[in-house]
Amino acid sequence: MAKKTVNNDVLLANIIKGIEEVKGNDITILDLREIDAAVCDYFIVCNGNSNTQVNAIVGSIQKTVSKELKDKPWHVEGTDNAEWVLMDYVHIVVHVFQKHIREYYNIESLWGDAKITTIENKY
Repeated sequence: MAKKTVNNDVLLANIIKGIEEVKGNDITILDLREIDAAVCDYFIVCNGNSNTQVNAIVGSIQKTVSKELKDKPWHVEGTDNAEWVLMDYVHIVVHVFQKHIREYYNIESLWGDAKITTIENKY
């Protein structure tokens, strides 16, 4: 039985919804499709204010995507210390940071050629 393919736009929207449901901050989408040798199509980067909120964001994303699309991440790592959690949905990789860790690594600057879209906080 072949695995159902999930549309990237629908997956993006559900990931954003999951982040917003638990008040994740500073949501940024990096479109990597035009970059040679990019590891995926999109990075979504956001941050929480504590390790508890970071894990809540991760849980909310998983719950929303699972409920709406019957999909789950291929791999998740970093939940033990919850400073930087990476969620790999194959074509979309989600980075959930604590604010100070995000500022330190500044991964958006590493992908300066990417088209960057910032989502305004709704609260």
